[in-house]
Amino acid sequence: MAKDVIVACDFDSAEKTFAFLDRFGDEKPFVKIGMELFYAEGPDMVRRIKARGHKIFLDLKLHDIPNTVKKAMAVLSRLDVDICNLHAAGTTAMMRAAVEGLTRPDGTRPLLIAVTQLTSTDEESMRRDLLIERPMAEVVAHYAATAKAAGLDGVVCSPLEAGAVHAACGRDFLTVTPGVRFADGDAGDQKRVTTPERARQLGSDYIVVGRPITAAADPAAAWRRCVREFITGGNQT
Repeated sequence: MAKDVIVACDFDSAEKTFAFLDRFGDEKPFVKIGMELFYAEGPDMVRRIKARGHKIFLDLKLHDIPNTVKKAMAVLSRLDVDICNLHAAGTTAMMRAAVEGLTRPDGTRPLLIAVTQLTSTDEESMRRDLLIERPMAEVVAHYAATAKAAGLDGVVCSPLEAGAVHAACGRDFLTVTPGVRFADGDAGDQKRVTTPERARQLGSDYIVVGRPITAAADPAAAWRRCVREFITGGNQT
């Protein structure tokens, strides 16, 4: 299965986003458009980035009643993104409705993945705030199995749980993993983190990387380093 690095374009305007992407020249990294940028600029921003030749992960994390999510996914299916997502906590009924809504009349659809537990969540906060007493890896694997049964293509999880997800759901079930930082970088507000090379070893299919690339002095060089470490396991030399 092909692996890739997805760059989180967490900006609040089109101007900042295109200034950032222009720094890559002719290179076209896979990009994530999250809530900040989508809410600031709307669906047209997706179309403009797609027209520039980028693959897009539309990271809106839908979580609502099944009928609402089905209708929202039907709208998002028109944007020609490559991946979109929702929260697995919305239950099987919601996820099945999402697949139905996302599927176009010709039978095609973007990949659909489910968020298991955010990488800013640790076991202590999961127990305290969510009243979930099971170990993190068990919870994530269960959510992944539920998502697979609902017809989804994969999940968002920490690289630390990628192996458990593949064990529960098979090698072809995608693991899209944020919480990736360079070994010499800052973890920021992430709790369950690892390096690009370690994510590769743990079985991540895609890694989502934000500040280590977007805040770098040379974002294109940081992205190339990340690709090198994740795809080939090589270091920065």
